Amino acid sequence: MLATVLLLVLAGVGVFVARPGPVAGWLGEDEPKPTATATPPEPDPEAVLAGLDPNAPEPTPDGVRAALAPLVGQPELGSRVNVSVADVATGTSLYAKGADAPTVPASVTKLVTAVTVLEARGPGYRIPTRAVAGAAPGEVVIVGGGDPTLAVDGKGFYPGAARLDDLARQVKAALGGTAPTKVTVDATLFPGPRVAAGWDGDIPTGGFGARISALMTDGARSEPDKARRTFEETNHAAERTAEPDLFAGRAFARLLGLPGSAVGTGRAPAAPASPAAGAPAPGTELGKVQSLPVIRLVDIMISDSDNVIAEALARQVALARKQPASFVGAGRAMDVVAGELGLPADELDLADGSGLSRNNRISPSLLTDLLTIAGNGRHPELGAIFGGLPVAAWSGTLNERYQVAATKAGAGVVRAKTGTLTGVHAIAGLVTTADGRLLTFAVLTDQAPADSMDGTRQALDRITSALAVCGCR
Repeated sequence: MLATVLLLVLAGVGVFVARPGPVAGWLGEDEPKPTATATPPEPDPEAVLAGLDPNAPEPTPDGVRAALAPLVGQPELGSRVNVSVADVATGTSLYAKGADAPTVPASVTKLVTAVTVLEARGPGYRIPTRAVAGAAPGEVVIVGGGDPTLAVDGKGFYPGAARLDDLARQVKAALGGTAPTKVTVDATLFPGPRVAAGWDGDIPTGGFGARISALMTDGARSEPDKARRTFEETNHAAERTAEPDLFAGRAFARLLGLPGSAVGTGRAPAAPASPAAGAPAPGTELGKVQSLPVIRLVDIMISDSDNVIAEALARQVALARKQPASFVGAGRAMDVVAGELGLPADELDLADGSGLSRNNRISPSLLTDLLTIAGNGRHPELGAIFGGLPVAAWSGTLNERYQVAATKAGAGVVRAKTGTLTGVHAIAGLVTTADGRLLTFAVLTDQAPADSMDGTRQALDRITSALAVCGCR
């Protein structure tokens, strides 16, 4: 019965996985005008993952052990390999090696971030960015709500994102005849350091992370148009601005007809108790735009392994649980929500929400428990995490993997989130066995050889492919 429920949940969030259409359309660019020599439309996509058989025989622990034991000792995995495999329908543990040992998870952390924000905020929640009247005549305060995808205009990095030009139009209309004179940036919603403990020194500017602020545009990318055009060739890396909030504030000022010198930082005045006649009183809302819904942000975060979105979503968990929206507060709040879901919170210790921190610790069994909870139908709002999971040899971070003979059995039937830091490799997700049984797995190694990235990834893929090819009975 649970397997049937899971099939329905997965069907609702994207088990039917299709190769993306034209990249320009996916990125939100204008559709090309038809011409006489236009490329014919793409054929209908084909399904990647087959439907599940709720009556498929369940693997036995002995069968799974026989399939995996020879593989978990591969030298490419290093000296510490922790593994958990479980049956999704029953929750039964089928294989455990260091399964309860907290391990550095790298980007697999994003699965915890996804589940906790969906539980705490709900799939439909949208993050607001507001503008209010400042204390001085013509002063406009832009109040960051933590939307990392906010765009300046229609050329932003994230398709469908909220836009500052829309906010500027609302502000001008609300001010009536009063000309804007100053822009104050209020990014105080996110207190504390903008860089997490345990981050490598190059992360804020190295292309895959950024300094985290409650106000930023395009995930702090300084050239979003270029980042869109070079997305694949740079492996998603892009130059990030050192001051995301002021960068966004200056863009907003330009839209209001003000120079960059008119931008400063501060706090928004409290909202007035009642509307006043004439010019808007300090604190009066002049406009508001809202992000894509959380369910869409989660999908982008997982499919693209977007670190900046991950940190912003972790802070939404903190806000929902009345914690400071800082790295520390977010980690504490995610721990609370994990406990509410019945997960072993003592096997979870997070310094960030993206997995960039080497201080993070998650046990493999917590990850398999988390995936089971998300898929067993008791928390349907959590099923959204499956839509963005990369598919082996098909999409996302698994697109180029599962290509060699020893791993091809996993192609199309392994769906998982990956994680990589120097010396750290992880993979966690779902796999369908040869008999049609759905399993969840997590394999984490945090002492892998630093010079064997490709070899370590193939060693992980051999483990998950072994589950795909066996009945394990």
